[in-house]
Amino acid sequence: MDSPEKWFGLGPAEAALREEAEAVAASVADIAAEADAMSEIHPGIREALRASGLSGLMVPAAYGGRSESVDPLAVCLVREVFMRASSHLDSMFALQGIGSYAITVGGTDEQRARWLPKVASLETLAALALTEEQAGSDLKNVSTTLTEKDGSLVVRGAKSFISNAGAADFFVTLVSEEAGLSLVLVPADTPGLTTTPSPELIAPHVLGEVEFDDVVLPPEARLGVPGKAMSLVLGTLAVFRVSVAGAACGLAAGALAEAARHARTREQFGRPLLRHGPVAQLLADSWNDVEMARLLTYQAATAARGDAAGALNRSSMAKVAATEAASRVVDRCVQVMGRWGLVANSPIERYYRQARPMRIYEGASEVLKLGIARALCDEV
Repeated sequence: MDSPEKWFGLGPAEAALREEAEAVAASVADIAAEADAMSEIHPGIREALRASGLSGLMVPAAYGGRSESVDPLAVCLVREVFMRASSHLDSMFALQGIGSYAITVGGTDEQRARWLPKVASLETLAALALTEEQAGSDLKNVSTTLTEKDGSLVVRGAKSFISNAGAADFFVTLVSEEAGLSLVLVPADTPGLTTTPSPELIAPHVLGEVEFDDVVLPPEARLGVPGKAMSLVLGTLAVFRVSVAGAACGLAAGALAEAARHARTREQFGRPLLRHGPVAQLLADSWNDVEMARLLTYQAATAARGDAAGALNRSSMAKVAATEAASRVVDRCVQVMGRWGLVANSPIERYYRQARPMRIYEGASEVLKLGIARALCDEV
């Protein structure tokens, strides 16, 4: 498969960024399988990402970042490379932005100065605490509460399936109060905050349950305007949802490369698998899927560069298309490889397990399709 720069009009800066990401991916090749089997932070992966400086893509230059503002296309390109190499590496990189972006756009100068440089340097790990036991996609059903008492903010409730819980240094937390839904920034060492591991997933992930037992915060812990949290949440999704599509493209391309190598070298009935018509069709259909997903993903990420909120429907389309395509591609690749595609902890088996959750997190396909359909009807 050719380098994307040849076909998608990416410039020298994007090509250089991909080369940086590929160097990091190559440096963790020996520990990628070990890291991807872990549900806690792998120190070797963290050190490789820290040394690369690529977490600087997640915050503005004024706070130690690489560019004036967070660039959705840059994040997307790096996630494509990282996910192909290691889901643990991809997740650690992505969560630095997902967990901190509300501070970037809604935080005070003091909050930004305290937290964002540490996010950029990977000294601090970030987390976004939205979902609850009874509130997944339905965030308006959040039951974690915020009340004001004696000049302080008191948070009570629980969050469920929170990425980086147990490792994060702070939680940007969605709460309900009289004014509506709000965000607060809760340092992980605040008294009353505890974390426990979530159930293990089919693809291991740093994931936990977060309890807020009358957590007392100063008024300065607020992020943005009381009751207006959804604008910050949607702002985060507008920038980072399309990057999930980028990661899905990387996963699908990695799986296809494994299957293509197998098809060239494995012989059955006196000739390579590649020369058997049904196998060739599986490979061709998969390459079509990868390239179509890439085209829509890069288009959406480029649009998000100029107007992330305005391009959210495009980002949703890319996320649906790319994650659904990745599932199809990996399934076909397992079929191409036959019994070799079923070997536990092999690259293709890891890709197979990692592909399935991507159709659920950061907007399940069915939920996103509702919004896409509404946007279509509005346009018509």
